[in-house]
This record gives sequence, structure tokens and C-alpha cells, in this order.
Amino acid sequence: MRGAVIHAPGDVRFETLDDPMILKPTDAVIRTAVTCVCGSDLWPWRGLDATDEAHPMGHEYVGFVEEVGSEVTAVRPGQFVVGSFATSDNTCANCRNGWQSNCLKREFMSTCQAEYVRIPNAQGTLVATDGVPGEEFWPGLLAVSDVMGTGWYAADAAEVRPGSTAVVVGDGAVGLCAVIAAKEMGAERIIAMSRHASRQELALEFGATDIVTERGEEGIARIKDLTDGIGADSVLECVGTAEAMQQALHSARPGGNVGFVGVPHEVAVDGQELFFSHVGLRGGPAPVRRYLPDLIERVLSGRIDPGKVFDLTLPLEQVAEGYKAMDERSAIKALLKP
Repeated sequence: MRGAVIHAPGDVRFETLDDPMILKPTDAVIRTAVTCVCGSDLWPWRGLDATDEAHPMGHEYVGFVEEVGSEVTAVRPGQFVVGSFATSDNTCANCRNGWQSNCLKREFMSTCQAEYVRIPNAQGTLVATDGVPGEEFWPGLLAVSDVMGTGWYAADAAEVRPGSTAVVVGDGAVGLCAVIAAKEMGAERIIAMSRHASRQELALEFGATDIVTERGEEGIARIKDLTDGIGADSVLECVGTAEAMQQALHSARPGGNVGFVGVPHEVAVDGQELFFSHVGLRGGPAPVRRYLPDLIERVLSGRIDPGKVFDLTLPLEQVAEGYKAMDERSAIKALLKP
């Protein structure tokens, strides 16, 4: 088969790879319907995460089951399935508590920008749809496998409630999906922090009521101005930088909550400051599997359309162009078609 391999910063190639095989009785192999480039893939592309040796890329996927291991009964060959970037058996104590992304048998997906993919822990990870959805739904379902599920977790972790005020820090695909999540959870006011016109338009379409273009101290001051000097009930941090985290913590009201889902890079939290702020802080890799059935239904019913975050569609062999476009911010998120 063919798939994406990163060799060094700025160097992603489309190469011939070994076909995936069933290695454990809990595995499945799927034929990729669509896949994509994630904002977190840009960390190694930019050299901010080390690439010590060439390796495959990608962790978002939907597709058709080709083969299953002997212990997989939840899905069968021919079915269309949606999974998560973090695999899980969905039976261990952590999974039963709703934290499938911390499954005791967890494996992170990392080979999905390819024509075929091996899925570990397939029994607990994959969710089959009723029949094969129309191709118009594939982008939205692909978003559910990561960015929509992650945006949903940001809102859940920040305890967005009906009638509340939510701030979304970050206007990438996760941040935009977090706007959808805040809207679905009933936030009355949703303030999206964005400096890019096309992303602002999509944020407003998804449910944002206000746009804040300022960053840093100016951004925090603007949030305070919009919330009677108090701060927001919930802040959804969807970037992962030190500046974004500080902006999030200082934009929340006393007793408010920050949900952080951006993979942290050089982020440090001052314990003394957090102690006296009375701000709650929760984050981590999103337990996407917990939300999959609900989010799949919302997409297929047309209630939400997170697939709109894909504003660039490329054949899989042009995967490097997708990385480049996202790095240059000429695209929000690149959809890849095998």
C-alpha cells in the first residue's frame, strides 16, 4: 500500500509501505475512506517535536472493515466504521469510568494517512454505522474521530452549561469544533478568539456570538470587558502553547473552568496563582470513544456539520501539500482521499 512518512521537519513523503496485517486477535484492518492532516501533525512538521527516524503519520480515520481478528465481534468485514485516535478495549476500569483515552491497553494511532490501517483494540474502538453513509457525511464523521470529539471534550471538561458564557481559545479545527460543542451544550454566549477572517466566519456559522481578535493581555482584557469584568464561566483551550494557556486561565471567572485539549508545548502552570484563582482545570487526550455514538448520530441527522472545517481536499498522494497549506494557514484542515 501507499502512505505518508515523515523523514524530517518539512519532509513528508508518500511512499510504498507494508500492507497492514492482523497481529493480535483484537486487531482489525480497515480500508481508508478518507483521512486528513491534524494540527498536532504540524508539531513534528515544524520541528517542534523531534523526528528521530522516518515513520508513518496520521491518527484520524473512517473506513471499511477489511478483516478482523478472532476476538473481534463488534464489527465485521464490509461495515463502515468510525474510530478514535486513542484505541481502547472499552472494558477496563478506566474505560468503564469514561476515560477510554486512558485505557489500560491504550495505543495511539499513528499510521492513518494511508490506504489501509491496522486498528488495535478494534472491539472497543470501532463503531459501525447503520449501512454505508453517503459520501457527503464522510468529512463530518472523520472530524468526529478526533477534532470534533476533542472539541466536545474541551466543552465537557470546561463544564459548559445551558445559559453560560464560553470562550474558545484557538481557531483551528479543534477550536471551531469546540464552538459547535459549546453551542450544542447550551452556552448562551460563545466568544471565539480568532484573527483570521475565514475562520471567524465559520466560527459565527457554528454558533459563536462574539469574536475577539486580541491576544495576550489585550485579549484577556477584552474578555473581561465582555463579561462585566468577571470572566467567562467556561474557557476551552484548543492550542497548546504557553500563551494560550495563560490566556485561558486568566479569562475564566473565579469558580469557572478551563478545559484544555491542545497538546501542551512549554506550558507551565503556577500552582500559587491557580490556587488563589478558584479556577478549575481539566484536560488531556479526549476520550473520543465515550462520545462516538452520540456524535455520529448528530452528524448523520444533520444536526451538526463539523466536516466544514475541511476547506482543502487533496488526493492522498499530495499529503505533503496538505501539511504545507495548514502550516502556512492557507487551509484550516486538509482532507485526504485515497
